[in-house]
Amino acid sequence: MVAFGKKLKDRQIQEWQGYYINYKLMKKKVKQYARQIEVASLDRRHVLKDFSKMLDEQIEKIVLFLLEQQGLLASRIAALGEQQEALQEQPDISKICELREGYRDVGRDLLKLLFFIEINAIGLRKILKKFDKRFGYKFTNYYVKTRANHPYSQLQQVFKHVGLGAVVGAISRNLSDLQDRQGSYLSIYDEPTLPLQDSVIDSIKVAADRLNHSTNFLEYLGQHALIMQQEELPTPSEEQIDDDRYHFMSLLLNLANTFLYMVNTYIIVPTADDYSMSLGAASTVCGIVIGAMAVAQVFSSVYFSAWSNKSYFRPLVFSSIVLFVGNAMYALAYDFNSIAILLLGRVFCGLGSARAVNRRYISDCVPLKIRMQASAGFVSASALGMACGPALAGLLQINSKFYKLTINQNTLPGWVMSVAWLFYLLWLWISFREPALPGDENDLPQESNPASTENEELEKGLVQPLLLSSADNQQDDDDDDGDQDYDASEEAPEDSRRPANSMRSAYRLLTPSVKVQLLIYFMLKYAMEILLSESSVVTTYYFSWSTSKVAIFLACIGLTVLPVNIVVGSYVSNMFEDRQILLASEIMVCVGILLSFHVFVAYSVPQYVLSGLIMFVSAEVLEGVNLSLLSRVMSSRLARGTYNGGLLSTEAGTIARVIADGTITLAGYLGESSLLNLTLIPSLVICVSSIIATCYTYNSLY
Repeated sequence: MVAFGKKLKDRQIQEWQGYYINYKLMKKKVKQYARQIEVASLDRRHVLKDFSKMLDEQIEKIVLFLLEQQGLLASRIAALGEQQEALQEQPDISKICELREGYRDVGRDLLKLLFFIEINAIGLRKILKKFDKRFGYKFTNYYVKTRANHPYSQLQQVFKHVGLGAVVGAISRNLSDLQDRQGSYLSIYDEPTLPLQDSVIDSIKVAADRLNHSTNFLEYLGQHALIMQQEELPTPSEEQIDDDRYHFMSLLLNLANTFLYMVNTYIIVPTADDYSMSLGAASTVCGIVIGAMAVAQVFSSVYFSAWSNKSYFRPLVFSSIVLFVGNAMYALAYDFNSIAILLLGRVFCGLGSARAVNRRYISDCVPLKIRMQASAGFVSASALGMACGPALAGLLQINSKFYKLTINQNTLPGWVMSVAWLFYLLWLWISFREPALPGDENDLPQESNPASTENEELEKGLVQPLLLSSADNQQDDDDDDGDQDYDASEEAPEDSRRPANSMRSAYRLLTPSVKVQLLIYFMLKYAMEILLSESSVVTTYYFSWSTSKVAIFLACIGLTVLPVNIVVGSYVSNMFEDRQILLASEIMVCVGILLSFHVFVAYSVPQYVLSGLIMFVSAEVLEGVNLSLLSRVMSSRLARGTYNGGLLSTEAGTIARVIADGTITLAGYLGESSLLNLTLIPSLVICVSSIIATCYTYNSLY
């Protein structure tokens, strides 16, 4: 990843230098305030007032220049419109071509203006973040709320780019009218879905989409997947590479792999205890049976992540074959009467976990403009698979023989998944297209396209005032030691380009805040695994539930994932800060755990269902918010490479599941009557520890 400062240096617009936010000056001012407060020569109220005034002046300078440029663009469009009207009376092909080129010139200047707005918005966000961190004051909330909601808001011009939509519409409409319409009298307003084939308009749309990137449901789900999103501006060549590597059917195959793997994980949960008992083991051995898959996944995640550096197709083929074999072994264990074959089958299933490949494909091969939707698809596929697995198990209530093979509720999940992976393998072999590796792109001959070259030069319209000298950068790094929000602009260029090359080096990049959030992720995965994996044993012991009832219960709580994410991503996250939602969700998980204990009164179905629902839904909210924060604060060096942020979170969650399943089996040796409370005690301890760590980190940073 190229450092943000270097991108700015390569894309400056010299003639606009005086109108950008003076980031360097404001940064020095923040340091000056800090020194003056230390020696008590200034109080905080004066600092807030002075800094607010400085920001207002910077934003006013930007907005006035923006309005001036919008007026010039509007005047040029009006002049071109007059020429267009004259041509309607006396058509002239050469003048029509000149007119179209005139509109394109306006579009190119508009593109410069969009980049001007974007880089100022980024600079404003960075300086606000730096001020909050330096003084431990939520100045950003105060400033944005008071300025954005004011009737004379100038901040809205920067963040909402008010008025530019009309300019984009005017250029698009007139270029469309000047195209060969083949006798059609319809305009773009009559056919809004009809694409306008013009490279300038395409570039404008991409730039506008980046400006419109704000908190919504898709972004929330995308960050839930912890697929690192590129915040800074991509080069046109990078966008072209993304488009060349992207293949819709290949993306669909990766999402299908995610869905099937989650089905495979949870389809055995309702029947794992019965299967263990039928092979002569205790019912609580179901913890080892379920957890064997997670144990293998701890190792498979690393080698699949490394393998995806060289290929995506071959790891997916290998994954499908191993999962086919593993599920067949799981099913055959019944007729062989072997618990060892059963466990070995689940280990094989874990060795076929290609979720690291699925994440890497979306991160590396899906264009930035649709990456958020693809990330949301990844989360949705996981949630759907989690709900479909137990539901499918509830339907497989058959007891028969096929030749010498037993077909019943214990073996059918294995046979069904074997057939599913076989069909997936055939689909994969026929439809998947291996994307070219980044190194291969450079070996291809490059065609020179004057129009695209010109657009590429225009997109280099960024600004010098946001740049810092190397000395300033070094000083900033010293001042920002322990910064909890990593930005490419705040790392040395060589470091920001080099990914972590080992798990140890990746761990060294984790700040205390990130470590706390990984602890939270560990906690919630542990609590959820305890709830899900022991559900069949607990409900059979206390309520005598059948396999179908357990399957319905698990499917119902699994189906809450998407509705909860919709509510949180669309509404709750817009009303509260992420860290407020984080702490509230942790507390609710703790409440759910406390309500789950069997203490004095008889354990009832309403108590179990209500406490389980509170725990699960709160954990889902917590997972989304926690990974959303992780995707923003994790080092940019963990965005790519084998040892990336997605792998770290996967390993933390998988290790939590392994320990949780082991806890169930160990607690089972003390009897089923003690199983529930003994497994909830570690969940409670870890949950309380994470709450304390969150409060400590929150107070020390903010």
